[in-house]
Amino acid sequence: MEKQTITIYDVAREADVSMATVSRVVNGNPNVKPATRKKVLEVIDRLDYRPNAVARGLASKKTTTVGVIIPDVSDIYFASLARGIDDVATMYKYNIILANSDENNQKEVQVLNTLLAKQVDGLIYMGHSISDAIRAEFARSKTPIVLAGSIDPDEQVGSVNIDYVAAVKDATLKLIKNGNEKVAFICGNLEFPINSKYRLRGYKDALNEAGIPYDESLIFETEYSYSAGEALFGKVQAIGATAAVVSDDELAVGVLNAAVDAGVNIPTDFEIVTSNNTKLTEMVRPKMTSISQPLYDMGAVGMRLLTKMMNKEEIDDKTILLPYSIVDRQSTK
Repeated sequence: MEKQTITIYDVAREADVSMATVSRVVNGNPNVKPATRKKVLEVIDRLDYRPNAVARGLASKKTTTVGVIIPDVSDIYFASLARGIDDVATMYKYNIILANSDENNQKEVQVLNTLLAKQVDGLIYMGHSISDAIRAEFARSKTPIVLAGSIDPDEQVGSVNIDYVAAVKDATLKLIKNGNEKVAFICGNLEFPINSKYRLRGYKDALNEAGIPYDESLIFETEYSYSAGEALFGKVQAIGATAAVVSDDELAVGVLNAAVDAGVNIPTDFEIVTSNNTKLTEMVRPKMTSISQPLYDMGAVGMRLLTKMMNKEEIDDKTILLPYSIVDRQSTK
């Protein structure tokens, strides 16, 4: 026999109270006599009644659900952001639907529309870039949207980040001050604004300040993977670079291990600064110096910004920059 869905009506009938009373108990409303509350809770327990979030949403026109679009759920960087989002969501009693977009533009649009069809109250979008197609969907949708660890160069959408220009500038200057004239810049797709308009600008600003001419041959554009980093080191070495700023930790580990395998001494002969300070930086030997982003806080502040937007509260600034630092380990002198 199929298990019948227990409704609020069944609970009210069994407990011999009104449906409004059951609703008050379920929603933690204090205006219920303790004896009545106890009786209703016992019935709820016995019947295994679970309030229907969708039905509750229909009544209040809110589903109390937030959609989170993440490019790669297995990436430590995005997983750390998601933790911060989830903790604040729980605090404000929102449920999260996590969707993986595989960093694929078509799939991003599909995933976004699936979440909007589920009537989510808000969306948090993480990804290395915002495609024109996704931007058009954002504009069409009436749903509040916040970017976490994603950049909107036009600042139309609320976002939480660090100052990537300043962070990469600091990292590059650190390597130049250590005596490296030829610093390689290893990053992901330069079509992504976060790489071209922010990180690369920081790198160029540092060269400019140090009076070193910009050399196109020191820029290496690749995919974010360990094997890509491993494959790249030979080319970086061949061009005569003695240091590198790398925009992704897994990529940086590939570069580091390839250097060590080639008998290069780190940091004496080659220095590396990576960008995300995920736990990978401490799992390798030598441990890697990194720009540190408050990932958990970025997720948490992003979610808090979204709750304000969903509740139509006053917002001072939609573009929020959190502080970063550079954590010194053994991959730099």
